[in-house]
Amino acid sequence: MDELFMRKALDLARQAAAFGEVPVGAIVVRDGDIVGRGYNQPIGGNDPTAHAEIMALRDAGRTLGNYRLPGCDLYVTLEPCAMCSGAIMHARIARVVFGAADLKTGVAGSVIDLFAESRLNHHAQVVGGVLAGECGQLLSSFFAARRNRTEVA
Repeated sequence: MDELFMRKALDLARQAAAFGEVPVGAIVVRDGDIVGRGYNQPIGGNDPTAHAEIMALRDAGRTLGNYRLPGCDLYVTLEPCAMCSGAIMHARIARVVFGAADLKTGVAGSVIDLFAESRLNHHAQVVGGVLAGECGQLLSSFFAARRNRTEVA
Protein backbone atom coordinates (compact mmCIF):
# COMPACT_ATOMS: atom_id res chain seq x y z
CA MET A 1 0.00 0.00 0.00
CA ASP A 2 2.86 2.42 0.70
CA GLU A 3 3.98 2.34 -2.93
CA LEU A 4 0.42 2.83 -4.18
CA PHE A 5 -0.09 5.91 -2.02
CA MET A 6 3.37 7.27 -2.83
CA ARG A 7 2.46 7.06 -6.53
CA LYS A 8 -0.58 9.24 -5.78
CA ALA A 9 1.74 11.73 -4.06
CA LEU A 10 4.04 11.62 -7.10
CA ASP A 11 1.08 12.54 -9.31
CA LEU A 12 0.57 15.63 -7.15
CA ALA A 13 4.29 16.43 -7.31
CA ARG A 14 4.01 16.44 -11.10
CA GLN A 15 1.15 18.94 -10.81
CA ALA A 16 3.43 21.20 -8.77
CA ALA A 17 6.11 20.97 -11.47
CA ALA A 18 3.56 21.88 -14.14
CA PHE A 19 2.98 25.16 -12.24
CA GLY A 20 6.70 25.84 -11.92
CA GLU A 21 6.81 24.81 -8.27
CA VAL A 22 9.37 22.45 -6.76
CA PRO A 23 7.77 19.03 -7.43
CA VAL A 24 6.73 17.77 -4.03
CA GLY A 25 3.37 16.11 -3.44
CA ALA A 26 1.67 14.81 -0.31
CA ILE A 27 -1.46 12.94 0.69
CA VAL A 28 -3.10 12.11 4.01
CA VAL A 29 -4.67 8.68 4.32
CA ARG A 30 -7.07 7.35 6.95
CA ASP A 31 -8.32 3.78 6.92
CA GLY A 32 -7.17 3.33 3.33
CA ASP A 33 -8.95 6.44 2.04
CA ILE A 34 -7.26 9.62 0.85
CA VAL A 35 -8.63 12.45 3.00
CA GLY A 36 -6.14 15.18 2.09
CA ARG A 37 -4.08 16.19 -0.92
CA GLY A 38 -1.46 18.83 -1.47
CA TYR A 39 1.46 19.91 -3.59
CA ASN A 40 4.02 22.68 -3.28
CA GLN A 41 2.52 26.12 -3.92
CA PRO A 42 4.70 28.71 -2.15
CA ILE A 43 5.76 30.53 -5.34
CA GLY A 44 2.32 30.83 -6.91
CA GLY A 45 0.65 31.62 -3.61
CA ASN A 46 3.36 33.95 -2.31
CA ASP A 47 3.16 31.83 0.83
CA PRO A 48 6.30 30.39 2.43
CA THR A 49 4.16 27.90 4.37
CA ALA A 50 2.47 26.40 1.29
CA HIS A 51 4.56 23.22 1.26
CA ALA A 52 2.91 20.02 0.03
CA GLU A 53 2.58 18.58 3.54
CA ILE A 54 0.93 21.72 4.93
CA MET A 55 -1.52 21.83 2.02
CA ALA A 56 -2.40 18.14 2.52
CA LEU A 57 -2.86 18.62 6.28
CA ARG A 58 -5.13 21.62 5.68
CA ASP A 59 -7.18 19.64 3.17
CA ALA A 60 -7.48 16.67 5.55
CA GLY A 61 -8.50 18.95 8.41
CA ARG A 62 -11.29 20.40 6.28
CA THR A 63 -12.37 16.94 5.10
CA LEU A 64 -12.44 15.45 8.60
CA GLY A 65 -13.62 18.58 10.40
CA ASN A 66 -10.76 18.51 12.90
CA TYR A 67 -7.30 20.01 13.24
CA ARG A 68 -6.15 16.80 14.89
CA LEU A 69 -5.63 13.88 12.51
CA PRO A 70 -4.98 10.84 14.73
CA GLY A 71 -4.91 7.53 12.94
CA CYS A 72 -3.85 9.20 9.70
CA ASP A 73 -0.73 8.56 7.64
CA LEU A 74 1.01 11.22 5.58
CA TYR A 75 2.80 10.29 2.36
CA VAL A 76 5.20 12.84 0.90
CA THR A 77 7.65 12.58 -1.96
CA LEU A 78 10.44 14.44 -0.12
CA GLU A 79 11.59 14.15 3.49
CA PRO A 80 9.79 16.82 5.55
CA CYS A 81 11.48 20.04 6.69
CA ALA A 82 11.31 21.40 10.25
CA MET A 83 8.21 23.51 9.58
CA CYS A 84 6.27 20.63 8.07
CA SER A 85 7.42 18.19 10.74
CA GLY A 86 6.16 20.55 13.43
CA ALA A 87 2.76 20.73 11.74
CA ILE A 88 2.72 16.93 11.34
CA MET A 89 3.33 16.55 15.07
CA HIS A 90 0.69 19.12 16.02
CA ALA A 91 -1.81 17.31 13.79
CA ARG A 92 -0.98 14.03 15.59
CA ILE A 93 -0.25 12.14 12.36
CA ALA A 94 0.45 8.50 13.23
CA ARG A 95 2.88 7.68 10.44
CA VAL A 96 4.99 9.62 7.95
CA VAL A 97 6.10 7.88 4.77
CA PHE A 98 8.52 9.78 2.55
CA GLY A 99 10.25 9.10 -0.74
CA ALA A 100 13.54 10.93 -1.31
CA ALA A 101 15.79 12.00 1.54
CA ASP A 102 16.56 15.72 1.79
CA LEU A 103 20.20 16.03 2.79
CA LYS A 104 19.96 19.81 3.19
CA THR A 105 16.74 20.41 5.14
CA GLY A 106 15.26 17.00 5.99
CA VAL A 107 14.47 16.49 9.66
CA ALA A 108 13.23 12.90 9.59
CA GLY A 109 16.76 11.54 9.81
CA SER A 110 18.90 13.31 7.20
CA VAL A 111 20.00 16.51 8.96
CA ILE A 112 18.40 15.72 12.31
CA ASP A 113 15.58 13.43 13.41
CA LEU A 114 12.92 15.64 14.93
CA PHE A 115 10.50 12.71 15.17
CA ALA A 116 12.90 10.90 17.51
CA GLU A 117 13.33 13.87 19.85
CA SER A 118 12.30 12.43 23.23
CA ARG A 119 11.49 15.85 24.71
CA LEU A 120 8.62 16.34 22.27
CA ASN A 121 5.20 14.98 23.18
CA HIS A 122 4.19 13.34 19.89
CA HIS A 123 6.19 10.81 17.91
CA ALA A 124 5.04 9.66 14.50
CA GLN A 125 6.41 6.47 13.05
CA VAL A 126 8.66 7.32 10.08
CA VAL A 127 9.29 5.21 7.00
CA GLY A 128 11.72 6.65 4.47
CA GLY A 129 12.85 5.66 1.00
CA VAL A 130 9.54 4.52 -0.52
CA LEU A 131 9.98 4.97 -4.29
CA ALA A 132 13.01 7.11 -3.45
CA GLY A 133 14.47 6.71 -6.94
CA GLU A 134 11.36 8.00 -8.69
CA CYS A 135 10.83 10.80 -6.19
CA GLY A 136 14.47 11.88 -6.37
CA GLN A 137 14.56 11.70 -10.17
CA LEU A 138 11.54 13.99 -10.46
CA LEU A 139 13.31 16.57 -8.29
CA SER A 140 16.66 16.17 -10.10
CA SER A 141 15.03 16.58 -13.52
CA PHE A 142 13.16 19.67 -12.37
CA PHE A 143 16.29 21.39 -11.06
CA ALA A 144 18.37 20.34 -14.09
CA ALA A 145 15.78 21.88 -16.41
CA ARG A 146 15.73 25.03 -14.30
CA ARG A 147 19.54 25.31 -14.45
CA ASN A 148 19.50 24.80 -18.22
CA ARG A 149 16.94 27.60 -18.67
CA THR A 150 19.08 29.92 -16.54
CA GLU A 151 22.25 29.09 -18.48
CA VAL A 152 20.55 29.72 -21.83
CA ALA A 153 19.03 33.05 -20.78
